[in-house]
Amino acid sequence: MLGSPERFGLGFHAFYVRRSVFAKVLVPKREHRDNTAFEALVEAGRFVGGFNLALSLLNVALLLNLGGFDGGPQWATLLLFNALAHGSQFAGNVPTALQNRRGQGLWPVFAGVMRTIFVVDCLLMLANALLAASLVV
Repeated sequence: MLGSPERFGLGFHAFYVRRSVFAKVLVPKREHRDNTAFEALVEAGRFVGGFNLALSLLNVALLLNLGGFDGGPQWATLLLFNALAHGSQFAGNVPTALQNRRGQGLWPVFAGVMRTIFVVDCLLMLANALLAASLVV
């Protein structure tokens, strides 16, 4: 759960509260925004943001209730869940990152907020997975 409450909280803020700004990051060219697909992308942020809020609150609740889990395997299960959550976000950006290296891609993975998200998701995936593995070995 390393960094997860903050990370998911930031996801809620980016996807739900500032969803139109985040949609502009995903569709950087102004001429590609004048259609209903872009508006659907903006509104879809509510769903992704709500999911991130729920995960953030779950992680906070778990951190405040450390005594509720008495064994390494229980903690490893939660840590693996977080590793999967961060890993799925990281893996989802890998194809676009590879396209960026060829001057293509729908959004810039290696610039601004997207670079931070990409790197943090990778680091949190690895940290949570390694900690989970150390608890079950």
